[in-house]
Amino acid sequence: MLDSNLQKNKKSILYIGNKLSGKGFTTTVIETLSENLVNEGFKVYTASSKKNKLIRFIDMIQTFYKYKIQIDVLIIDTYSTQNFYYATTLGKLSRQYKIPYIAILHGGNLPARLDNSPTLCRQYFTNAKALVAPSKYLIDEFEKRGYDVSNYIPNSIKINDYPFLEREKISTKLLWVRSFSEIYNPMLALKLVEVLKSRNIDVSLTMVGPEKDGSLANCKEYASANNLPVNFTGLLSKKQWIELSVTHDIFINTTNFDNTPVSVIEAMALGLPVVTTNVGGIPYIVANGKNGITVAPNNVTAFVDAIVKLVDNPTFAKEISKSARNSVEEFDWQIIKHKWFEILK
Repeated sequence: MLDSNLQKNKKSILYIGNKLSGKGFTTTVIETLSENLVNEGFKVYTASSKKNKLIRFIDMIQTFYKYKIQIDVLIIDTYSTQNFYYATTLGKLSRQYKIPYIAILHGGNLPARLDNSPTLCRQYFTNAKALVAPSKYLIDEFEKRGYDVSNYIPNSIKINDYPFLEREKISTKLLWVRSFSEIYNPMLALKLVEVLKSRNIDVSLTMVGPEKDGSLANCKEYASANNLPVNFTGLLSKKQWIELSVTHDIFINTTNFDNTPVSVIEAMALGLPVVTTNVGGIPYIVANGKNGITVAPNNVTAFVDAIVKLVDNPTFAKEISKSARNSVEEFDWQIIKHKWFEILK
């Protein structure tokens, strides 16, 4: 429940972001955070769930004008690519109508946007009521460029939804969960399987996630051409992939750019030993050799060596799994929500 002050003064919020899970994409922060805030007593309007980018942009603007009299604050998911212009446009409208806005920083490549669009970034970020960073990596990168990001609020999970499974034995049953996009480098996962198979290691890989830019089709073609033991499930619900995780022993994250991937946090909560690239904000949540293993991006040999290390050292795998679970318990909504309450007062 809300504290007494917030109960008396519940805020009305318009939350702008890409709400596309109903269109075959993975669930994003706007969907989980808005639901959590509603459950805590806030009035939350959201935009947009339109699949077409232009129509989505128009819908965001129309929704702003529809609710601008009713809302107390605007929350904007802020990414580094085309979606960045959605954010800056809504920020400009908020300033025009004197509505405070909170920018949530997303995307491991957002620092590049700061460098490439300095004037637009300065207008947008310095006029925000607050900048919220889900990773300490982005706080560091913004502060290097002269921005004050005082609000570290990680992406949250409901820890009780993730039953911890302690694995007595580790096999090369690999699990990968992400949208099929080139920046997440799904092809690397197939190459790991290829190398492990060439060493006569009994390996299998399950890849969970929707198509985004043609990468899924390329991966299916490569797996078929090279007779690789890979199962492509497409998009699964959270409940479905959590159930699927029980039959797997190692979680791999192959991305080339990242911030604070929720799928990695979820895998850590479930007890899956994690092998991941060390890009962006990942080293801020995965400490190499302590609660997971990090390797350089696009390094097949290092990835394979890490997987073999886990299989050959089940005691080590068990230790990092327990440590991982302990470390991600701080991401539980029951802890995170109080940081949101403070900003929204």
